[in-house]
Amino acid sequence: MTTMQIANPAAHDLVNETELMLATLPLVGATVLELGCGRAEKTRTLAASGRPADILALEVDQIQHARNLAQPLPGVTFAAGGAEAIPAADASVDIVLMFKSLHHVPVELMDQAFAEIARVLKPGGLAWISEPVYAGELNEVFKLFNDEKNVREAAFAALCRAVERGPLQLRQQLFFNTRSHFDSFAAFDARMLQVTHTDHQLSPELYAAVRDKFEGYLTPDGATFLNPQRVDLLVRAA
Repeated sequence: MTTMQIANPAAHDLVNETELMLATLPLVGATVLELGCGRAEKTRTLAASGRPADILALEVDQIQHARNLAQPLPGVTFAAGGAEAIPAADASVDIVLMFKSLHHVPVELMDQAFAEIARVLKPGGLAWISEPVYAGELNEVFKLFNDEKNVREAAFAALCRAVERGPLQLRQQLFFNTRSHFDSFAAFDARMLQVTHTDHQLSPELYAAVRDKFEGYLTPDGATFLNPQRVDLLVRAA
C-alpha cells in the first residue's frame, strides 16, 4: 500500500481547487453529497456547472444552514447534519465532497464519519477529502487564535485508519497551493474572525497580536497568501 503523506513541501503548483475538482471527478449525472458545505460557494459553482444530477449539501452550523436555505438552488438540497450521521441511504451516492471540513468533525466521531461515508457511497464511488496543510504564512496568523495542528493531525490519522480498514481505498493524493487575498485587516477580520461556525473570542491583547502579525504581511495592494492543501481521493471498493 502506498504510504500516505500529510504534507508535501515540494508541491508549489498554484491551483483553483474548484476547477481541479471539476476536471478530475466524473460528475456528469452523479449523485453528489457535500459534507460541511459552509457558505455553499463550491456547491453553487458545482450546481451551476450542470453536471451532477443532484446535490445533497449538509451543514452543522445552524446559522449558516439557515442562510443557505434562504438562497435555494435548483438541483441542490440543503440539510442540517454532520458527517457522523449522514441522512442518506446505503450505496446511494456517487461522489462525496469534503472541503476543509474533516478536521471540524469532533475527533471522537471521525472514525464514525468515515464509516458513514463508506456506507453511503456506491461501489466504485469516490470521496474527495480536501484538508489544509499545517504550513504557510496565513497559518502563522491563524495559529495565534485557532491552532488546528492537533485536530488536523487527528483528521489525517482517522483518514489513514479508514484506508487501512477498508472498504475505502486511496486512489490518489494531490498537493498544491491555493491563494487567499485580503485588502486589509478589516477584511480579514470580517471573513475569518466573524464566522458563525466558531466563536472566536479574542482578548484585546490577542486581537492586537493577530492584527500585528497579519499587518506584517500587508503591502499597498493588500495581503496575499499561498496556502498548502492536500486532497485525498478515495474510492469505495466493490
